[in-house]
Amino acid sequence: MTDYEVVEIGAPSEWREHFGGFDAGRSRQGRRIVDHDLTMQYIGMSANALAPGEEAGYWHVHAQIEELYVFLEGSGEMGLDDDVVAVGPGTVVRVGQGVLRTWRALPDSPGELRWLCIRAGGTSLPRMPDDSARAPGRPMPWGGS
Repeated sequence: MTDYEVVEIGAPSEWREHFGGFDAGRSRQGRRIVDHDLTMQYIGMSANALAPGEEAGYWHVHAQIEELYVFLEGSGEMGLDDDVVAVGPGTVVRVGQGVLRTWRALPDSPGELRWLCIRAGGTSLPRMPDDSARAPGRPMPWGGS
């Protein structure tokens, strides 16, 4: 049996339509916890969309989890401890354990602020994945050379 799963989360323009969260008390419009749809072991991911002028409305901090925010569309800001950082398409923010964080879409954002939040915890990753192996000679599945 092959160990993979596929889930369609829709185009970023559709993310705002989803209502979700980690539990009923923390659910909101524009959040989808993708790892609740898949059998994840070591990483988690959410797909997020805030309307212009909307904000998280809370700060949070993790003791063990590291997060990576990958911003795709819109313009916004992240509060990181005592700093405020501008975010937009192409901005990637790593937030370590013990750092308070919050975010908002700017009121004059050209559209929804859309991003992926990737979460991981546990042991440090090696700089070069040392558990990989190539399969030389195996033909590509789409034909051609």
